[in-house]
Amino acid sequence: MDQIRIENLEVFANHGVMKEENALGQKFLVSAVLYTDTERAGFTDDLKESVHYGEVCHFITKFMKDNTYKLIEAAAERLAAALLIHFCNLREIRLEIKKPWAPIGLPLENVSICIRRKWHRVYLAMGSNMGDRERYIRKAVERIGEDEECTVKKVSDLICTKPYGYTQQDDFVNGAMEIETLKSPVRLLDFLHEIEAEADRKREIHWGPRTLDLDILLYDDERIDSESLTIPHADMCNRAFVLKPLMQIAPYARHPVNGKTAAELWRCLEEGGCSY
Repeated sequence: MDQIRIENLEVFANHGVMKEENALGQKFLVSAVLYTDTERAGFTDDLKESVHYGEVCHFITKFMKDNTYKLIEAAAERLAAALLIHFCNLREIRLEIKKPWAPIGLPLENVSICIRRKWHRVYLAMGSNMGDRERYIRKAVERIGEDEECTVKKVSDLICTKPYGYTQQDDFVNGAMEIETLKSPVRLLDFLHEIEAEADRKREIHWGPRTLDLDILLYDDERIDSESLTIPHADMCNRAFVLKPLMQIAPYARHPVNGKTAAELWRCLEEGGCSY
């Protein structure tokens, strides 16, 4: 992806752990690499097709002046998110905040934090088999769309399916959605658990009845295998109620481990003879 670079923008602001830093303020140097597609802007000579670096500089200056954080880590994190949310053509950012002559009692030129953040493409599975099932799923989609760090791109039709695993329960309504998010996988998982809790989700029986179930299927091309999170979803290849709605909205979404698209996985599952 193309880059627009801003080097060492000087901002006088009030960030620091010490009270004096918050009260008196000091100089910060902010550098940014803006990742965007500049081809259309280059051929049309239209600034609206790019990211206006002058507006970005004014945005950074205002943000740094209007907010106060103890840590430059916090300033960088919040500023990166604010820029990605505000500038629609900005897909990714590398941001560095330098703190010259940081007050540590030793001679040094500066201390800095450098982070890289971006919009991530994520596919989620949704399910419910208690109460007003469609309403629980609809509210979950709305809740995700209301979060400024998430954008809902596509939502599948809802399908009615038989329970999986623990079968002594009512039928499910299932669907899938595509989102873009600034949240890391762990932060996204915590956010989805919050939404489930708001729907009074109880985790009493494995694969048991639930008002709302939200699962991360794919997160970019990430592969994560931890105690709390597995991406891609460990059993998605064996679940028709996952693959059918996923295939509807993203037939070419590719599983990062076995290399098959959602359409290929669905076809394999229907045929019943595919190895993953």
